[in-house]
Amino acid sequence: MNSEIFGVIVQFLVAIALSIPLGNYIARVYLNKPTFLDRLISPIEKLLFKISGINSEEQMNWKQHLSALLTINLIWFIIGFILLMTQGLLPFNPDKNPSMSPDLAFNTIISFVVNCNLQHYSGETGVSYLAQLWLMFLQFVSAATGMAAAVTLFEAFRQKTTTTLGNFYTYFIKSITRILLPLCVIVSSILIFQGTPMTFEGKEEMMTLEGNKVEVSRGPAAAFIAIKHLGTNGGGFFGTNSAHPFENPTYISNMTEMIAQMLIPLAMLFAFGVYTNRRKFAWMMFSVMTVGFLCLTIPNVYMESQGNPMIERLGIDNSLGAMEGKEVRIGSATSGFWSIATTVISTGSVNSMHDSTMTLSGMNELLAMMINSVYGGVGVGILNFFVFVILAVFISGLMVGRTPEIFGKKIEAKEMKIAMMITLLHPFLILVGTALAAGIPSETLSTLNNSSYHGFSEMLYEFTSSAANNGSGFEGLEDNTPFWNIATGFVLILGRFLPIIGPVAIAGLLAKKHFVPEGSGTLATDTATFGSIVFAIILIVAALAFFPALTLGPIADYFSTPKF
Repeated sequence: MNSEIFGVIVQFLVAIALSIPLGNYIARVYLNKPTFLDRLISPIEKLLFKISGINSEEQMNWKQHLSALLTINLIWFIIGFILLMTQGLLPFNPDKNPSMSPDLAFNTIISFVVNCNLQHYSGETGVSYLAQLWLMFLQFVSAATGMAAAVTLFEAFRQKTTTTLGNFYTYFIKSITRILLPLCVIVSSILIFQGTPMTFEGKEEMMTLEGNKVEVSRGPAAAFIAIKHLGTNGGGFFGTNSAHPFENPTYISNMTEMIAQMLIPLAMLFAFGVYTNRRKFAWMMFSVMTVGFLCLTIPNVYMESQGNPMIERLGIDNSLGAMEGKEVRIGSATSGFWSIATTVISTGSVNSMHDSTMTLSGMNELLAMMINSVYGGVGVGILNFFVFVILAVFISGLMVGRTPEIFGKKIEAKEMKIAMMITLLHPFLILVGTALAAGIPSETLSTLNNSSYHGFSEMLYEFTSSAANNGSGFEGLEDNTPFWNIATGFVLILGRFLPIIGPVAIAGLLAKKHFVPEGSGTLATDTATFGSIVFAIILIVAALAFFPALTLGPIADYFSTPKF
């Protein structure tokens, strides 16, 4: 167990160590400064812009950024929806997987477009290789969409006063060609050497140890898994995601995937500091998020390592920890660490079954998604945190009797209204969705794997994962029904695009305001004191909004379970 804990610490520290130079590199990419990939990538980018007819030098305001973002996402949705509904008739389908129903195709394509990958199908039997390739494409572009939106925020705070915020398409293309794609080549190469398949051949017949013949699914998995983590997408090539021995064959592959999903969200924080020349503010954000991350991670690692007391009462050796739903090659401590990393970062990939974790571990996984501002997904994590920064600036300004301002820009009524709407949207989608599911038992009760408190937690988890664009689930829930497909599909749309539109709109409104130089009375936003205020506001909002629902679910489940 000590070696498992040591491995967890090493993974976290390596992710941080790699994210700092990567953040510097990302800032240089978006600032158009020279990088070592210029000679290789620049001709490819020029060709892409020439073919598309896009002027990469054209400056856009925040409304044009959002218009471009929403338009291309709509196009990807339409193409993908048609593809999934006709995949059974199309090539690259050696296993003869059937076409999807309209409601499942709607949920699946929305889920991948919005960077959630909430999979209501099993990867190896639900989609063809052609569909898998399109979904892999969406994992690239959905991640790049979030990163491009974040750079719009960067640009707003780098300039003193401006109405233009760069070019969305330039940010978008560079996110893929210079950041996501090179990193994917590295990660997928490691996975291939660890045993992850990378082939277009169909199922292979193999002999089990018992002498039975079984058909084992394969496919171009290594490339898919690399972007699933680096882009904080989380969609599994196989049904059991990174608990599958082909997706995650060894402890080395587990470490690689764990570090990969943390890498860019952490790096984007440091990139913001370099891009805007506000490194202390970036470290403040990193510190607040890390405190929140550790407050959730340490209890989970401890609880999963201690094991299940009900199993211990049966006289069964519990020294390996709570191993139900976990892989022996990975271990309980590492699985506990992954369960929080994947929910705070909104990756949503799993290397163990969250439905089998201890009850309070499940609560922490829910809290990670409910807070939705600790590291977060690529790009959108910093946008979510920015909304809480606006709230903290406003409240702090009122406390000291000054007009709230950040980076020389005054926060006024319009910005606060947008920030409050975005803050309240997240609990609204989760709680209303869960209430709807609980209020229509004819549609939901038969889909639950458990009754009572844990059954409520399953419903709460499904809508929380959808609203947070996470994609993980308390599996056991039979979610491939018209109700779950359609209800979570609409939550996915609103939970993705409105939290992008809001912060980008605030950034655009602030960017064009008159710059006010900082003075002796200006509230410092890069200090531990301000960081504590942000942290407190995040906790208060989460506690007030979600505590009643958590009480009905995992907390009640915990107190109803015998401990001795």
